[in-house]
Amino acid sequence: MTDPVWLGLLSVGLIFVLMGLGVPVFAALGLSGMVGILLVQDVTYVYNVLQNFAFNKTAAYLLTVIPLFIIMGNFALHAGVGKSLFHVAKRWCGHLPGGLAIATIFTCAGFSATSGSSVATAATVGSISLPEMKQAGYDKRLSAGCVAAGGVLGVLIPPSVLLVFYAALTEVSAGKMLMAGILPGILSVGVFVAGVSIIALIKPEMCPKGERIGWKKRFTSLRKAWQLMLLIVVVLGSIYTGWATPTEAASLGAMAAVLFLLFSRQDRASKVKAIGISSRDAVNTTVMIMMTMLGAGIYSFFLSLIRVPQLVSGWVIDLPLPAIVIIALILLLYVPMGMFLDAFSMLVITLPILFPVVTSLGFDPIWFGILAIKMCEIGLISPPIGLNVYVIAGLDKDTTLTDVFAGANWFILMEVVTVVLIFSFPWIATFLPNTM
Repeated sequence: MTDPVWLGLLSVGLIFVLMGLGVPVFAALGLSGMVGILLVQDVTYVYNVLQNFAFNKTAAYLLTVIPLFIIMGNFALHAGVGKSLFHVAKRWCGHLPGGLAIATIFTCAGFSATSGSSVATAATVGSISLPEMKQAGYDKRLSAGCVAAGGVLGVLIPPSVLLVFYAALTEVSAGKMLMAGILPGILSVGVFVAGVSIIALIKPEMCPKGERIGWKKRFTSLRKAWQLMLLIVVVLGSIYTGWATPTEAASLGAMAAVLFLLFSRQDRASKVKAIGISSRDAVNTTVMIMMTMLGAGIYSFFLSLIRVPQLVSGWVIDLPLPAIVIIALILLLYVPMGMFLDAFSMLVITLPILFPVVTSLGFDPIWFGILAIKMCEIGLISPPIGLNVYVIAGLDKDTTLTDVFAGANWFILMEVVTVVLIFSFPWIATFLPNTM
């Protein structure tokens, strides 16, 4: 059987069968790709192609950004940056309707600027803010949903590992992708804050007002945010101005974060332990991402070999629909996928087929990348496999998984609002990259 359509459909089916049997995503992708190649070529061809495939796919200078961003976030976490940010946000927002929830969102946004992981952001901020909101009498569903949704900002606000991952898969500029995440990230924060404020006005019993802090103490508290501001200037400022490449900026950020840790008020043993844990976590996460890229690369090679991307692209272009409607339908595909797959898996499965369609229709790949990642965000808080939801449910024994999903539903609606705005006004994603 050499019909490319049937081969492509069978390969997709094999991927889901293997994942259903518990095979890791990278292995399911790689095995499906190799089986597909063997059906159209002989063993010698497969060997000649794959003998150096792993090295050629992963030995890229750009990919060093991934472990550097991850370890920067880990160092910042152990240096206590998250606690400092919540302390500042609480003093400025705590007296507002839904003030602690708003402070949590701002803290998530701030910590996202030091960590490219949504799970790390949710876990870090949740461990700090959930007890505070519980003590203040906040509704547990709103509190949990707020932290779970705030955590997804970690995959959008740079330095985001997922933005770099998208850039590596599609061969667009990593620096421009990182810059493209800034305004949509700010917009997401604004929509979340507006949504929480509306909930607080309609149902004030869910989020009682806190004590108003004087202006002097508010401005004094800003001294605790200097580490975050320095990291933003060092990493994003150097990329935007062209003073450093993304890899060089990530190196500078990692160096600054480890200095924060070394000069923090901890004993020597704690600092050494934190460095060890941070390094181990960075290695584990990087290997996971690299293996996913390798499996995706093999599968993408198979699809290219049987010309599936070109066939799909030609078929879609000939549809009697406006191009913008086609893009909207493509984005809707991420909704059901997000219910069962993580963000990395969604991108590696869809982009080899859908990205050529986007470019052939003449749309900006950076704009589409931001929209795709926003759809991945929704998947992180959607049932039944909302990864951030499970993280939050594990932080508070009194809050069930159902409570967290119920609280996250409000924020899914807010995410839809943000996606519609970015979809309708592409300049939100493309303005900063175009000014670089």
